[in-house]
Amino acid sequence: MRFAAALRAGPIAEAIRAPILLLWAGAALAFALAVPGFASAANISAILISSLPLLLLATGQTFVLIAAGIDLSAPAIVGLASVVGGIVMSGDEGWLAGRAAAVPAGLFAMLATGALAGLGNGLCAGMLRMPAFMVTLVSGMFAGGLAVLLVRLAAGTETMFALPRAFVAIGSSPAAAALVACGCALAAGGLLERIRYGRMLRAVGYNPLAARVSGVPVGMVTAAAYVVSGTLAAVAAVLLTGHLETASPTHGRQLLLDVIGATVIGGTSLKGGRGGVWGTAVGVLFLAMLGNALTLLNLSDFMITMLKGLVILVAAIVDSARERR
Repeated sequence: MRFAAALRAGPIAEAIRAPILLLWAGAALAFALAVPGFASAANISAILISSLPLLLLATGQTFVLIAAGIDLSAPAIVGLASVVGGIVMSGDEGWLAGRAAAVPAGLFAMLATGALAGLGNGLCAGMLRMPAFMVTLVSGMFAGGLAVLLVRLAAGTETMFALPRAFVAIGSSPAAAALVACGCALAAGGLLERIRYGRMLRAVGYNPLAARVSGVPVGMVTAAAYVVSGTLAAVAAVLLTGHLETASPTHGRQLLLDVIGATVIGGTSLKGGRGGVWGTAVGVLFLAMLGNALTLLNLSDFMITMLKGLVILVAAIVDSARERR
């Protein structure tokens, strides 16, 4: 019965049922009343713009968690894709410095890096049935180290500058960045809700044995989820690299807690089979709003991290209790 329910489930229905909507609305009202400057148009705009890379990463994580996996390598893929883009496009050390093909080639290289990294994770976790935690932890360490090695070989430092203006505009223009991030999130939501792959992904997460007996290619479906996660991490790298106007292996390094947290807070189950992009988007906004409000209250970074961790822990406990019902 649970397997059949997985086939009927939809991400919008999941988002509507998620208590995060009420929590988000209550928190927004409380912060607006209690935190000076929180409700200003400039601050709300800053919250929305700063949350775009997290939205991309959490959307990819949603796919992986629905398949009952986890992707700990996504932040490291952001850094690796950023460095690869810098090596191709940088006006100082880039292979195509000053050439018209630099931007399209750089974008292709960044997206290909993310997709290949995700494919490696997917083949190991989906086809070889290796533990996703161990696979993505190790691949994340490898990607992080490779990014540092490549940037030092190419530039002698850990930061590359002089990126093409056309590329920088993608991340530095709020409208362009929002279009890219929201467009990817909408496409991912449609992928989960509108086509057969989304139903198969939930079925795999609920019960991979039953899914396999029903004819679902479990290994390929799982591998595709990691490819989506890696590709969206590369898109996040495009936005972060353009916004900061530098290519660096450190981009995205601090986002792992927020990525998993936003996804779980948004209603995606850590045990697989349940979740959706729309709930994840609300979770992203909630965490971005919480971090912004705590910053405006002049709390230190470690206090903000502690409070975020506490919120995520509560969300995980609620998820666990919901699974036992």
